[in-house]
Amino acid sequence: MHDIEPYFNWRHLYVAEEDSLSPFYGRQYSEFEFSQTVYNYYIHPQWDDFGSRTLYIKILYADYEHQFAILEFIGEWNDAIENDIMTLRREVTDRLFKKGIKKFILIGDNILNMHSDEDDYYAEWYDELKDDNGWIAMLNLPEQSQHDFNLAKLHRYIALLDLPQWRALKPEIILQVVEEELFGLRIE
Repeated sequence: MHDIEPYFNWRHLYVAEEDSLSPFYGRQYSEFEFSQTVYNYYIHPQWDDFGSRTLYIKILYADYEHQFAILEFIGEWNDAIENDIMTLRREVTDRLFKKGIKKFILIGDNILNMHSDEDDYYAEWYDELKDDNGWIAMLNLPEQSQHDFNLAKLHRYIALLDLPQWRALKPEIILQVVEEELFGLRIE
């Protein structure tokens, strides 16, 4: 796991630690000191800790004018023990929402598994965004995690989509593809 880096090919477009509106503004990273772990496995030092012991994040892109952000995750999404959704909401997405982000694209390729609990924070997030024409989409959640996600009926709040080629696309194109998938809209 230590060699799985957050996607970095958009760093010429956006860098969360340089964005004064980002919850990770001012963070500094080491390329050589591995200190964060998911259980006993070290992860790459470029991932951001947002308060969970098992799930880490990277804001890959935020566009305040078009009101969307792309967030990549690694680790175990554990609401049953860690209440990761509450921590994610309070420490990351609520802060972005206050800065105008209403469309959240979550990249789930590296979410190893998911343990759900109550859906209150998901429902709250969904309702808050829906009132502002916002939404949440999770891309490429592994099959076993999708099963647990659907079993908990979280798909009522977060759309699960497959877009395996997302790394080959520009952020604006990903937004367009996701909106076309969600609403059948063609955005020009």
